Amino acid sequence: CTHYLFIVVVAVNSTLLTINAGDYIFYTDWAWTSFVIFSISQSLMLVVGACYYLTFTGVPGTATYYALIMTVYTWVAKGAWFALGYPYDFIVTPVWLPSAMLLDLAYWATKKNKHSLILFGGVMCGMSLPLFNMVNLITVADPLETALKYPRPTLAPYMTPIEPAVGKFYNSPVALGAGAGAVLSVTMAALGCKLNT
Repeated sequence: CTHYLFIVVVAVNSTLLTINAGDYIFYTDWAWTSFVIFSISQSLMLVVGACYYLTFTGVPGTATYYALIMTVYTWVAKGAWFALGYPYDFIVTPVWLPSAMLLDLAYWATKKNKHSLILFGGVMCGMSLPLFNMVNLITVADPLETALKYPRPTLAPYMTPIEPAVGKFYNSPVALGAGAGAVLSVTMAALGCKLNT
């Protein structure tokens, strides 16, 4: 029972992170900073749950199944946005699936070696998710057009636009997210595996 409860809790939290991540393309000044933060948070949430689930069952392919659970949860949750009049192409594409497949690949290719899953799988998942997340951004509706067409009633304090600092810190949000994600995802992969012992 605890095992399935954990999966549900992590998947739901992943969904909540993704719903919040949808906001960052509304505010162009914060877009790259938020892109990096949300890419890292989503890769960490994916890797801890997927590694836990994968090592619990010992069946390669389970991480991809877990990512599919996250995706379906998100589609259901963001369907509420669609009901409020938001365009559905603005919502979400399944960016976690390819990264989860890399976790499965690392586990399968190393003959179910848990330490290889942590090191290789964690690095590959952390590095790949920001890339797939950028592909996700390319596929959605124009952010400025959407922001003007669907204005938000309130603006969270941490999302208040500030003067853009492009070039000062985040020249490449994908590279920054991938670099930080690669390091941090190894730690979270280890935590996911440790929860089974």
